Amino acid sequence: MSLILLLTGLYVWRQGGGLSAEQIPVLVVRDRSGQQADFKLEKLDAQHIGERLRPLIDADAILCTDSASVYAHFAKVEGITHRPINPSQNRRVDGAFHIQNVNAYDSRLKSWMIPFHGVATKYLTNYLGWRRLLERYKTQLNPLICLKEALGYRDMQQLTQT
Repeated sequence: MSLILLLTGLYVWRQGGGLSAEQIPVLVVRDRSGQQADFKLEKLDAQHIGERLRPLIDADAILCTDSASVYAHFAKVEGITHRPINPSQNRRVDGAFHIQNVNAYDSRLKSWMIPFHGVATKYLTNYLGWRRLLERYKTQLNPLICLKEALGYRDMQQLTQT
């Protein structure tokens, strides 16, 4: 993924709602070019974050996150530059660094999931994939695209010089 990564952890309600123990952590990673990854985590801690992010992040990446200490710990262990933004102090932007892109996605994801009244934990990754599909294709989504994506085919246009 590109140099500046926007990272957030959010919680998704299990089916039926309930206590906070009924929430499942989801890690969302986006970069400024629109690339995205999301993961259902067992626990929102540096170990589980590291397991998911190590294959994605280059050593020269800059992590832009909220001020949760788990991200600072992960960045320190991995030797990655970390730019925390503290929204609780009305800080949404720090120069070129912000987490508005990933927070907007979180909001869209949570709003989209409301009609489902929570999801079964074993199907959460399927719902996340469905949402990624909706984000990627927006109004262009059709059954053929869904089938191609399910089979692992993606339409790619190669630019060539003539």
